[in-house]
Amino acid sequence: QVQFVESGGDLVQPGGSLRLSCAASGIIFGIYAMGWYRQAPGKQRELVATITSSSSRINYADSVKGRFTISRDNTKNTMYLQMNSLKPEDTAVYYCNRDPSARPLNWGQGTQVTVSS
Repeated sequence: QVQFVESGGDLVQPGGSLRLSCAASGIIFGIYAMGWYRQAPGKQRELVATITSSSSRINYADSVKGRFTISRDNTKNTMYLQMNSLKPEDTAVYYCNRDPSARPLNWGQGTQVTVSS
């Protein structure tokens, strides 16, 4: 069974940093383009960043460009999201799943990121 487990979320002050992890199981992780998504209270889930299977192409939402860095380690079946210069508007539950060009697999529980002073 496909499973994504997100971790690393926390309460952080504006300007702070966090590193999120996404551990995948039940799939051949290394063949899939992946993405980080987030959902803020009362809003639809939105795409934050994507990365191809070989990490050769990476894209970011305009709202996080220059502040967030997506990466992956296929030997560990894990993807990461380094988030710097966090803003209150980054507050959301963060999820990982396949790139939006493909049908999403089972969604995990997500990890809560709260940016507040």
